Amino acid sequence: MAMNKELMKGSTATMLLMLLNGRPFYGYELIKELERQSEGAFALKEGTLYPILHAMEAEDWVQAYWETVDGRKRKYYHITGKGSQILKEKKREWIIFRNAVDSVLGRGGV
Repeated sequence: MAMNKELMKGSTATMLLMLLNGRPFYGYELIKELERQSEGAFALKEGTLYPILHAMEAEDWVQAYWETVDGRKRKYYHITGKGSQILKEKKREWIIFRNAVDSVLGRGGV
């Protein structure tokens, strides 16, 4: 099930930082891992992913490097120290936000 783009806007960078907190990924791999971990709820297109990664790179949240694997040159991204701090802040914000939404909508199933 595809997620509403408006709901995804504020959390996509945080989810990408969380994935990169575990290990470096190249772009397509990030797309597939996000889709896998969200059980298909978050299916990003490359046209959505790369502007977010480039913005995070400009903010020094991630750094990119090139690596050749099996004869293919790929651009990998890894989280920086600043990105790790931002991730901690974003996770705290998310907990507050989630609790507030749950309080209004009610906890539990649909």
